[in-house]
Amino acid sequence: MQAIFLAVLAGLCWGVGELFTMSVLHSKEVGPITAIVVRSTVALPVLWIAWWITVSVLKTERADWYREVSTGTILKLTLGSGLIAGAAAMICFYAALSVGEISRIKPIAFTLAPATAVLLGWLVLGESMTPRKMIAVAMILAGVVLLTGSGKGSASGAGQPAADDVAARPE
Repeated sequence: MQAIFLAVLAGLCWGVGELFTMSVLHSKEVGPITAIVVRSTVALPVLWIAWWITVSVLKTERADWYREVSTGTILKLTLGSGLIAGAAAMICFYAALSVGEISRIKPIAFTLAPATAVLLGWLVLGESMTPRKMIAVAMILAGVVLLTGSGKGSASGAGQPAADDVAARPE
């Protein structure tokens, strides 16, 4: 239950946070890379404090972890988590937010992530792939297609100017 609660909090934080991010990016006062730099600069001290509390106060992690981890673990952390998820994904996501609608960008990005994780968990990590998981992934992807697809009567508001665009137009 704790994992579900924390996942819900993460989703809520990302949803609210990215709303602010998109608003800033659409103001055209800063670009996507600047927004990522600010996000990372603000987040790093908080993360270092959380790490210190985890290591020194709660003692649920070890401070000397780097001495005993394998080269494979270091590569997965730096390449997978750092470069692919941390840098490349954020650059692509923020660039998409700077030119698109959050109601389309966020569901696409944040649905492909779990669908990819389920499929890679099955194919690479040997996790079970049940009919229920297959149906769930298909339903999630279908829901995002319905939510974000263009066309008459779509939820994306295709063809309609964004509220920011209307407000920014000179009379």
